[in-house]
Amino acid sequence: MRYYGFEEFFEDIKKIAHEVKPHKFDAYLAIARGGMTFGHFLAHALDTREVYALNSIHYEGSKKLDYIKIFNIPDLSHAKKVLLLDDIADSGETLAEIKRTLKKLYPNLDIKIAVLLYKESSIVRPDFFAQKTTEWIEFLWDFTI
Repeated sequence: MRYYGFEEFFEDIKKIAHEVKPHKFDAYLAIARGGMTFGHFLAHALDTREVYALNSIHYEGSKKLDYIKIFNIPDLSHAKKVLLLDDIADSGETLAEIKRTLKKLYPNLDIKIAVLLYKESSIVRPDFFAQKTTEWIEFLWDFTI
């Protein structure tokens, strides 16, 4: 297990912001919970308020569930290009299912994916990522009280 702290996160945000800025996405869609901190910081870095969130459940702690629940999908009817944001492309199953679900709702939507960390074993290769990893990551926002 590897800890992913704020300094590393901040450098990765800057890297991804520089890469995605020229693409001029209409909306940035963060996957709750892992993608929300990423979405918030990226929206500030890009000086946009077009940041949205949806919910998905595929893990409980480090245990992968047998299903993927996707809910609270925002209205993206105004958008042509959307960047889907998550903290990590681990198995990629959640990202693939969310992209499939969005394409059913918005067939003409151009959807790209950005993650902070990418595992090459993922079934989805993100369009943008800051780092590759093979480890289980403990993110700075992974805590309970």
